[in-house]
Amino acid sequence: MNKEEKILEFWEKEDIFHQSIKNREGAEYYSFYDGPPFATGKPHYGHILATTIKDSVLRYWTMRGYQIPRRVGWDCHGLPIENLIEKEMDIKSKKQIEELGIGKFNDACRSSVFSCVSDFQETLKRVGRWADYSEAYSTMDNNYIESVWWVLKKLWDKELIEKNYRVSPYCPRCATTISNFEVNQGYKEVKDRSIYVRFKAVDDDACFLVWTTTPWTLPGNLALAIGKDIDYCLIEREGEKLILAKSRLSIIEGEYSIISNLKGSDLIGKKYFPMFDYLQGVIIDGVSYDNAYQILSGEFVTDEDGTGIVHINPMHGEDDFQISKEHGLPFIHLVDESGSFVDAVTDFSGLFVKDADSKIISYLKEKGILYKEQLISHEYPHCWRCDSPLLYYAVDSWYVLVTKIKDSLVSNNEQINWVPGHLKYGRFGKWLEGARDWDFVRKRYWGAPIPIWECSECKKKMCIGSIAELEEKRVAGERVSDLHRPFIDDVKLICPDCGKSMSRIEGVFDCWFESGSMPYAQWHYPFENKEMVERTFPADFIAEGLDQTRGWFYTLTVLATALTTEDIGLGKDKPAFKNVITNGLVLDDKGRKLSKKLKNYPDPKDVFDKYGADSLRYFLLSSTNIGEDYRFSDDKVKEVWRNVVLAVENCFNFYETYAPKEPIAITTPPSNVLDKWILGRLEVLNERIDRFMAGYDLTKATRLIGGGQMEGGNNYNTDNNVSWDDYAVGAFIDDLSNWYIRRSRRRFQKPESQEDLEYASQTLETVLCKLTKIMAPFTPFISEGLYQKLRKDSDPISVHLCDYPSPNQSVLDRDSYDIYWSMNYIRSSINLILAERTKAGIKVRQPLASAYIPKVVDGYKLTASTYYDQLISLIKEETNIKEILIKDDIQQVSIDTELTDELREEGSLREIIRHIQQERKEKGMSPEDKISIVYNVDSGLDSLIQKYQTYLLEETLALSISSDEVNQGREIKIGTDTVIFTIKVV
Repeated sequence: MNKEEKILEFWEKEDIFHQSIKNREGAEYYSFYDGPPFATGKPHYGHILATTIKDSVLRYWTMRGYQIPRRVGWDCHGLPIENLIEKEMDIKSKKQIEELGIGKFNDACRSSVFSCVSDFQETLKRVGRWADYSEAYSTMDNNYIESVWWVLKKLWDKELIEKNYRVSPYCPRCATTISNFEVNQGYKEVKDRSIYVRFKAVDDDACFLVWTTTPWTLPGNLALAIGKDIDYCLIEREGEKLILAKSRLSIIEGEYSIISNLKGSDLIGKKYFPMFDYLQGVIIDGVSYDNAYQILSGEFVTDEDGTGIVHINPMHGEDDFQISKEHGLPFIHLVDESGSFVDAVTDFSGLFVKDADSKIISYLKEKGILYKEQLISHEYPHCWRCDSPLLYYAVDSWYVLVTKIKDSLVSNNEQINWVPGHLKYGRFGKWLEGARDWDFVRKRYWGAPIPIWECSECKKKMCIGSIAELEEKRVAGERVSDLHRPFIDDVKLICPDCGKSMSRIEGVFDCWFESGSMPYAQWHYPFENKEMVERTFPADFIAEGLDQTRGWFYTLTVLATALTTEDIGLGKDKPAFKNVITNGLVLDDKGRKLSKKLKNYPDPKDVFDKYGADSLRYFLLSSTNIGEDYRFSDDKVKEVWRNVVLAVENCFNFYETYAPKEPIAITTPPSNVLDKWILGRLEVLNERIDRFMAGYDLTKATRLIGGGQMEGGNNYNTDNNVSWDDYAVGAFIDDLSNWYIRRSRRRFQKPESQEDLEYASQTLETVLCKLTKIMAPFTPFISEGLYQKLRKDSDPISVHLCDYPSPNQSVLDRDSYDIYWSMNYIRSSINLILAERTKAGIKVRQPLASAYIPKVVDGYKLTASTYYDQLISLIKEETNIKEILIKDDIQQVSIDTELTDELREEGSLREIIRHIQQERKEKGMSPEDKISIVYNVDSGLDSLIQKYQTYLLEETLALSISSDEVNQGREIKIGTDTVIFTIKVV
């Protein structure tokens, strides 16, 4: 069992999650909605990303003092489950399902919905996600369905539900409509044959030239549409006359002459001969073709592509349907619900329409109707679940009249904080502005049934909003214990108008309607938990992937807006959520989707075992700006493990090794500039993370801890009112490890006084204690592990039961501010000096006499005059230069490269010490081990060692050093001399 697994065991044993909620009883609620995933597939990195974001935010606000119930849920209905069962049972059509029996089919669906729940729970728990798994809701529960019914009934009462005959996106494989926003989830790049065809005019020998990418729609053509203000022309080419938009003449190959110029308005009403005669063979009472086969004016027509003339098939296009309705054209289907041509289309009867394209093109070529064809690549919509190409298909269905509340949708969006912010008025805002009515009924089987009944006699329709209402209005019979089909199909109601029997309409809810009802249905609102739901609505926070801007985020917003047009307890004019984080996709390091086929990602369990969940969490939180796609690789997670998790562990290990075992409490502020600097850095880290978390910017918040340069600059503020807004914060852990601890190492290992050791130890302890709490929401495991080693008996049992720390404003004073800017000056100067040494080819171990630095370096100045000597000493020690001189009249750093004999001796001595310390490390000696040194050396270096013997003993923690024969030892070259030495513990 590794460290993280032991922490999971500790959390479980002590019930820390539930304690974190119980401890906040009576505190203000923080409301969170967890979007229900389908639990029929294995969890992947997309799920881990979303759950990490959710968990981090909720842990943070819990530590900030809020009470946050966390309930997961499972999406159990809809085409995703049905498609899975169809594959398992080798079912190809709805007809086969009905032959099998709806009951048996739904039983199979029911038994499969939780097939991967244990995998989800195991993965989410391993990531560290805290949630109430035992109280999970599911969309197939009767209570959940009843609340969905209540939502629909409320919309029904507000006259926002309508049955209508319209063209909708339609899946012929699933034999049901889908909503317009679902269409956006299934576009694919495909190659299709586009064709230019001739429609022969009735009153002259010209042809209207028309372009289409859907040849299969031509048998149902009933009109052509032009733009009345578009310029057209009649041309002649090789004896043939053609009419098309003037701006599209580039499609004509070879030489041609323009006979006349025309306005689109000149063409309106002109007749043409039908291309096919199948429609005339369909005899329906009352159907007239008097207005068919003529030129109509359509505002949707442009001359940006094609020919500027559009072919109209009322049954397979939204614009086509509307213009046909306006002009009284007949509505007759030549395509059945399976997407195949009906018998009346004699030449192509029974063919699936997309498969018929090539045969139709051959037919048109044979008849001389085809002008030319091209193979084009374009985006074509496919069913987001079964992958079949979609058709636009005229059908009776039920709609939420979203267009009636569009202005409220746009207005309510103003109340939402979007991360990233561009989505508010971009992808989501524009989608709301173009919102269309929502076809929410699926003519399928496994889903929450539509609670609308229709009278067989008078055709009255009635919507039921609760089980109690159903029982009150039904024909006598046993109470329904399962609201699913086929049981609900048998329930008959009594018509209140004529007293006849009412039957439920065919269909189940779009599963997006069900998930959009989640804020109410997860708590069985309003039948239970009324006060709690109304107190916590809208949610303070939600988070999902970018695709949900036109999925769950959208349906949540539509239903919340519809329900709050008046205050029914949920408030008036409310969105469903106040803050939303929207993440991109997790791709491999080459930008490809993660794929089992490509084998381009490791199993998450392997990543947990090698680097831990914290490393993966931190990578996902910090590596990419929210909303952009993630480039994932094992190596990148390893880098996080090394630079963050391992680094902070090493900081603690250093503290544990060298800090006094019985420290003395110090009450006076530290005087060492490094102590004051790191304490100031700590408080600014705290303040900045609070600021970014308030705006839900997790990327910026986490980068402050472990990596990534943040915004800010070198605008030193000379005002008395100190502002930290220009504080350019880097990675805190790197500053702690590679600057504070490294520069303070001597204070721990060989302190000049006990007091200095106490100050350094107390400073490092203060930093580590606060850092564990600051990091806890993002990296909960390492934070807990270190907290357990640092906590006092009086502290809470877990770091996750602590309050999130608040910045200590008293530390962030002018003194600390000047130290920060001065430390930047010092570190920039050091970098420039070291660069000069490199240019000169002089190692850092070789002392130099002096260096000159400008008064301003990289925009920084040394302003902390009280700590001048300490700061300058840092440059001296880090660059190994005896004297540092700041000059007003120079612009660049310079170093004195002249080496005296004394400087050379000191350089050689440092080289010897470095190798002795390296030998100690390689032999696994502890810092407390005392050693003896035996060496064999050329005469030149022997005198040097004897001269500085006392210094050598102090620096290497040696009790003795002597010259003798060394048969086997470490050999080092210093200049032209050779030293062989060996060491041992004494």
